[in-house]
Amino acid sequence: MDNIEYETLPPVAELGSYVKFFWRLQNKGSEPRKVVILPDGYFDLAFWRADNVPFQTVLFGLGTTPAEYTIPPYSVSFCVSFKLPAAEYLLDQKIAPVIDQIQVMSTESWVAGPVDLQNFASFTERLTSTMLSKLPPETDPRKMQLFELIYNSTGSISVQQIADSTHWTSRQINRYFTQWFGLSLKTYCNILRYRASFSHLRDGKLFPELSYSDQAHFIKEVKKFSGVTPKDLALNKNDRFIQLSTLPPK
Repeated sequence: MDNIEYETLPPVAELGSYVKFFWRLQNKGSEPRKVVILPDGYFDLAFWRADNVPFQTVLFGLGTTPAEYTIPPYSVSFCVSFKLPAAEYLLDQKIAPVIDQIQVMSTESWVAGPVDLQNFASFTERLTSTMLSKLPPETDPRKMQLFELIYNSTGSISVQQIADSTHWTSRQINRYFTQWFGLSLKTYCNILRYRASFSHLRDGKLFPELSYSDQAHFIKEVKKFSGVTPKDLALNKNDRFIQLSTLPPK
């Protein structure tokens, strides 16, 4: 993408259950860049600045539909993509109210301010230290097992399988998901499974390689979460879908 820079850094092992990765997005050009952000199963905390715009910390809630976004000119964002346990154990807040929305957050408890956006590696180290200090001494092992099953399967697991493994009823699980994250467990798993197909689509593989019942089911899910067919998503004309454009090389 012209004038757009993107890079990621992995979390330390201690944060692996809470953080997907850290990422930097920068528009070095003088023109805004319009992109579409697709649901991917993660929520993000973004620290960003642009010319003539005050430094901000913004929480992006879980997405269930594609959202148009404009990357301002001469802007930089340092961000962290969170897995769901981070809502309870790092942010200590339910993210259900911000599903498909954004919320301006207080900055003081996370970073010092714009000076932290000068160096991505240093920023990541600082934020890592902050998050490690926020980790609780204990977590609910049943919840952590639930999330391990979800992420290890990239969503290709049934609600009943999870309920049986965690000895937690599907009704209790869905109540927890609805209250904390704003959607059902099944919907969340469907989003993760759909997200896992991005690399297949980028490589031109338009047929499902995950646990979809058939091609029609796959097409229906892709259109539900991206608004376009698998073919159009794979083509990604003009780098419209930023998650496809920023996938790592094969």
